[in-house]
Amino acid sequence: MTIKKADRRGWGNAVRYGVLGFIALLMLLPLLWLVSTSLKAPTEDIFQFPPQLLPKEPTWNNYVRVWQTNPFGTYLFNSSAIALLSVGLNLGFCALAAYPLARLNFQGKEVIFSLIVSTIMIPFQIVMIPLYILTVQLGIRNTYIGIIFPAIASAFGIFLLRQAFAAVPKEMEEAARMDGCTELGLWWHIMLPSIRPALMTLAIFVFIGSWSDFLWPLIVLDRPQLYTLPLGVANLAGTFSLDWRLIAAGSVISIAPVLGLFLLLQRYIVPTEAGSGVKG
Repeated sequence: MTIKKADRRGWGNAVRYGVLGFIALLMLLPLLWLVSTSLKAPTEDIFQFPPQLLPKEPTWNNYVRVWQTNPFGTYLFNSSAIALLSVGLNLGFCALAAYPLARLNFQGKEVIFSLIVSTIMIPFQIVMIPLYILTVQLGIRNTYIGIIFPAIASAFGIFLLRQAFAAVPKEMEEAARMDGCTELGLWWHIMLPSIRPALMTLAIFVFIGSWSDFLWPLIVLDRPQLYTLPLGVANLAGTFSLDWRLIAAGSVISIAPVLGLFLLLQRYIVPTEAGSGVKG
């Protein structure tokens, strides 16, 4: 009976992993098709039926042409600078706003938190025009600050970090106060290290959102030297008259850093016990 139960459990796991593997393959298929198209030679028909995933004559020439005929180095620098600034400012402001909402007691705290969270339901398109008018009035259009202006702080980030701050054991806070730690020192030395997984999660979300943002940079920028990678890839359609091989190569260049960052940081996005720093 024990062997039969073990066999059933083994078959159950095999079916479960098989279904999960099939779903993962379906999710990866568009990315694999994009990479395949970027490696196909001009002599290959990318619209043939049945479609062929593996190119007959793989070539890197499409990447070379895209990089040589377009300032992708400038696009990459702009996207990197904007994404890193967005991450740094967002983490800082959200952490400063979330800490008092989680750990301090003051009148109207719950009302303020509810109002902040309720803004998550407001689509960006509704506030886009007021943001653009404010950007023009501040004189930050066609600047890095103008691009990252909507991402300086986010209701989702405040909500996420507020929940993480609230989960930190009070014993850590009380021990720090007994040692003479100030409120700012408590926030910097105790609270922020305790919510590192939440900070890393928010950083990845903000980085991906800023890196892939197309609409807002398109609105506030009209100088090609400030274009980000999404705008640069969009320009390929007109530059090469819809040569899908080159557009695919530009798209792979634009998403490769995001994939690399996620693979590098995914091990940090795990639940950790915030109270591990409490002395027994």
